[in-house]
Parts: sequence; C-alpha cells; structure tokens
Amino acid sequence: VQLQASGGGLVQAGGSLRLSCAASGGTFSSNGRGWFRQAPGKEREFVAAIIWGGGTYYADSVKGRFTISRDNDKNTVYLQMNSLEPEDTAVYSCAVKSATGNYRSRLNYKYWGQGTQVTVSS
Repeated sequence: VQLQASGGGLVQAGGSLRLSCAASGGTFSSNGRGWFRQAPGKEREFVAAIIWGGGTYYADSVKGRFTISRDNDKNTVYLQMNSLEPEDTAVYSCAVKSATGNYRSRLNYKYWGQGTQVTVSS
C-alpha cells in the first residue's frame, strides 16, 4: 500500500492550496481517510477526516477554512485549504483509517503517506 501526498508549497497568508493523496495497492472506498500535520517541534495533530459515507470531521483550528473530500473512483482524498495562516505551516500527511477507533487519533490509522510541506508566510 502506498499513499502519495502532493500539492504542498509556499503561499502567503490568506492564500489557498489544495492537497491530494492518491492511494495505490489497495481499495479503500470503505475506509475512513484522514489528514494530519506536524509542525517543527510539535506532535503530529489531527486536521480532518472523511468517512466512507462522506461525513467529515475537522479540527477546531481549521473548521470553516479547510474542506476534505474524496473521489473513490480515483482512490484519492483531497484537502482544500483556504485562508491559510502562518500557524498552518507543517508537513501534511494523509492516512487510511483502521476499522475501529475515533477519527481524531493518529493511533487509529494503519497506512501513512510521507507527507507534503506546506509553508505559509506572513
């Protein structure tokens, strides 16, 4: 199983980026998918998740600014990030969720991609 995240980059505060995460080596249409991020010196934190039926969860810090979506035909999940802030600077990683456990804990995800760097300048 491979997860390839892309779409990161350098953007000014207030700008937008769209991250993509393509999965290969398996079909995960019935699995939840999530995005996490890790800033330098900080622990990896939950950003957003989407369940197989389309329901979504967001961290309070990104609610109203970020939108997670999925295309099961392409085995891909997206993270549209608007109104970016310097505090959003981090390496963003995508993951495939295990069958059990809540969506906000990284311990409940079984496959991880390598991540893509997002840098927001002030």
